[in-house]
Amino acid sequence: MNMPVQQPIIARRSPGPDGEKVITLAALAVGGQGGGVLTNWIVAVAEANGYRAQSTSVAGVAQRTGATIYYIEMCRDTGRMPVFALSPSIGDVDILMASELMEGGRAIMRGFVTPGRTTLIASTHRIASVSEKVAPGDGRADSAEVIAAMGLAADHTVAFDMETVAKQAGSVISSSLLGALAGSGALPFPRESYEEVIRASGRGVAASLRSFAAAYDIATGAKPAPETPETPVRPVPVLNVPEKLRADWAKVETRVVALPAEVQDMTGLGIKKVVDYQDVAYGAQYLDMVEQALALDAAPYDLTIAAAKYCARALCYDDLPRVADIKTRASRFDRVRDEVVVKDDQVMMLTEYFHPRYEEFAASMPKGLGRWLQKRKGLEAFYGKHFDKGRRIRTDSLTGFLMLWIVSSLRPIRRRLLRHEAEMAHVDAWFARVLDTAPTDRALATEVLGNYRLIKGYSDTHLRGHSKFARVMSALDLLEGREDAADWMRRLRTAALDDVKGEKLDGALATVRSFAG
Repeated sequence: MNMPVQQPIIARRSPGPDGEKVITLAALAVGGQGGGVLTNWIVAVAEANGYRAQSTSVAGVAQRTGATIYYIEMCRDTGRMPVFALSPSIGDVDILMASELMEGGRAIMRGFVTPGRTTLIASTHRIASVSEKVAPGDGRADSAEVIAAMGLAADHTVAFDMETVAKQAGSVISSSLLGALAGSGALPFPRESYEEVIRASGRGVAASLRSFAAAYDIATGAKPAPETPETPVRPVPVLNVPEKLRADWAKVETRVVALPAEVQDMTGLGIKKVVDYQDVAYGAQYLDMVEQALALDAAPYDLTIAAAKYCARALCYDDLPRVADIKTRASRFDRVRDEVVVKDDQVMMLTEYFHPRYEEFAASMPKGLGRWLQKRKGLEAFYGKHFDKGRRIRTDSLTGFLMLWIVSSLRPIRRRLLRHEAEMAHVDAWFARVLDTAPTDRALATEVLGNYRLIKGYSDTHLRGHSKFARVMSALDLLEGREDAADWMRRLRTAALDDVKGEKLDGALATVRSFAG
């Protein structure tokens, strides 16, 4: 903001002789959450109440390096020009606002929340961070631990699902965050001044005021916070089977019903996943694998249940037709529309990012052509120079949608593609080891089935998963015949899932080699 030149002073963090005290506020928000709007509102409220204020921002890269940090310093206007800091300091933040639960946790770890001083205002909804998504296994952080840490680290905590409050009011989270700030009493400004600033913004005023009021009432205790709905247990999806395939589908259903009751639920989910991925014949192939495992199993059928789960996963690998199919389904557009809260008078524009490598391009060709392409290093170099780059495709446009739809239409000929041949060779070798191991050690065979958790995704992620899978499976020969073989196989897989770089797996494999020769 522009201020007249006056005698500068260093504004004190504690009250000075003239009653000067700087109030420091840091707000953490990721892209699209209105962090800049929130900052402007807070500055405007401060100035409307006779305070001088300065705002700055330090950009983060979404959830990779953290959210953008919006920082505000303010003090009462005493007629002298204050000198404000440009960024927050550890132990020197009076108010910390986080637009998502894990950002509140990060703020605590970075020292921005001080016991006996800081008021922490955080929304408890979750946005999975990149570090959580890239974990080979379940990388989700424990929300309960973060909430408990907030109670210990902050002097006063206001935490509830502000995203839900904003959505219910038809607004965005910046308005509910402002309401929580006003209701917390951390700033010495009346409620009316906040509402006047919102009215002066001129856009989405009615919805923002509703969201502000709801959050304000929750923060002051006048009304309860919205309950976070439990994730509904999704029923087994019902397939829309064409008339000409219903006889074949009835045979498949009959085979599922003939399985032991303990196995039917998992197999029912698996068969629907596999048939939806390819066709009924592919589902019959899947049931062949489940029945082979059942022939070597006995109650409580842990081996067969694992086979029903992981064979479906192995058969439904992510290739280009699969990815294109998922990105052009109506359910995906509905989910995105709901997540970004698209209103009736708004148009949703959706851009998908693709980066197919030459290997994937060649593997998506028929077997003969694909092998020929793999041997042509000149073509690979040409592809790398002209086509091996990220592509952004607008699936909300007819051209972009049709491009992906055409790729997804390769599904009927998937069995004739080179990628399918390679995947099935790998699946057959893995399942053969399971069947060879089961007669002597069913527990170990069950763990070998579970090793397919390591393989997921496509492109580089898929290659890393294959590499870890191979390293874990390399210990099978060393472990066979030992009483603790199943336990050690599970430990190896857990180590592989816990560590992206593979250092934990290296240590676990070294331990196995040390005692197993």
